[in-house]
Amino acid sequence: MKIVNFHENVNVKRDVDSGTKEQQNSVLTIIKNVQEQGDQALLQYTKKHDGVDFQASELRVSEEEIKQAYHEVNSEAIEAIRLAIVNIRDYHERQVNQSWMTTKEDGTILGQKMTPLDSVGTYVPGGKAAYPSSILMNIIPAQIAGVKKIIMTSPPLSNGKLAAVVLVTANELGITDIYKVGGAQAIAALAYGTETIPKVDKITGPGNIYVALAKRAVFGTVDIDMIAGPSEIVILADEQANPRFIAADLLSQAEHDELASAVLVTPSEKLAKAVQEEVEEQLSRLPRKEIASQSIESYGRIYVVADILEGIHVVNQIAPEHLEVMTKDPLRLLGKIRHAGAIFLGEYSSEPVGDYFAGPNHILPTNGTARFSSPLSVEDFMKKSSVIFYTKEAFDHQAKHISTLARLEGLEAHARAIDIRLEEQS
Repeated sequence: MKIVNFHENVNVKRDVDSGTKEQQNSVLTIIKNVQEQGDQALLQYTKKHDGVDFQASELRVSEEEIKQAYHEVNSEAIEAIRLAIVNIRDYHERQVNQSWMTTKEDGTILGQKMTPLDSVGTYVPGGKAAYPSSILMNIIPAQIAGVKKIIMTSPPLSNGKLAAVVLVTANELGITDIYKVGGAQAIAALAYGTETIPKVDKITGPGNIYVALAKRAVFGTVDIDMIAGPSEIVILADEQANPRFIAADLLSQAEHDELASAVLVTPSEKLAKAVQEEVEEQLSRLPRKEIASQSIESYGRIYVVADILEGIHVVNQIAPEHLEVMTKDPLRLLGKIRHAGAIFLGEYSSEPVGDYFAGPNHILPTNGTARFSSPLSVEDFMKKSSVIFYTKEAFDHQAKHISTLARLEGLEAHARAIDIRLEEQS
């Protein structure tokens, strides 16, 4: 892990989500075929990419499959899932915004009406790993928002089933509308609908480059949560921080994939060297050593700064997905941190605490987009409508000003829509 002195510009952004021309064309072809052929296209792509030969009736997960899943997941895992659900629900319930109205003396009523989306589709990655936490973070805020129709898709395993823990987690949330479809074809099905899979209003959830490109392509037909890049962590630490903790947390992100970014920012050269050594030592014992090693080599950095204030400047430049603050008094620094998806304060607020259990959403802005974006929240599953009610008294009082503004913009019909109401009264 490289130790470098801080320079004015820090760049750890990765141009990784646009895909190759071949990947882009492949995704557009898949989307077109799903639009035109529906279930038949889903079955063909599932056989081609997942090696599973389904009938259309087998795309939806059966009640029996869900029941069987409970025999394959141990009680300790189920307890952890249930406790995480409690924490995540409790946190997100505090995010609910209510509709509101305000009345003026002339009788004008202005307000904002909050309405949940009608339907949402959640994509859950499959392959070699299962991600129950992704299910919790996508579905719970949608449920709290009041979304009535929530469906889930995930690529099948080679045996034609979904991972048992995925089915158990979904069922614990009351989600039974689950389909064994993955990749760009799943995104297309959610966006446009097929004979079996209903179309939705919004698609959320992470996936590979083909999923990301498909979400980008269907945006506008449906809403999406975000185009997420590889995971990243920045740790801001002073001389009192524990190098073993820091190294472990850096590697917790590096093991995600080769493009993940792990960065330490510190004014202590002693700590920098200790962390560098500790990363190497812990890395040698990781099951995903090859992935983590490539991540650390390509995107791992230790920035040595003059002091903590300069460190905060570096943090705000990077605008990381995850920021851990391991300093003597981390709460004192909170007000100076402007750009970060999630902020973990203190040495026992390790990033995996937030990933799985604490309650805040782990679907966060990546690749510097924390400068202008926020974590997934209940509000992402609601839409706002403005409410306007004018009395005759209020209209008469304001009409002249409204038509004046319309004519300033050269929109005579707008002005006349106001004037005609005044003429009716004369």
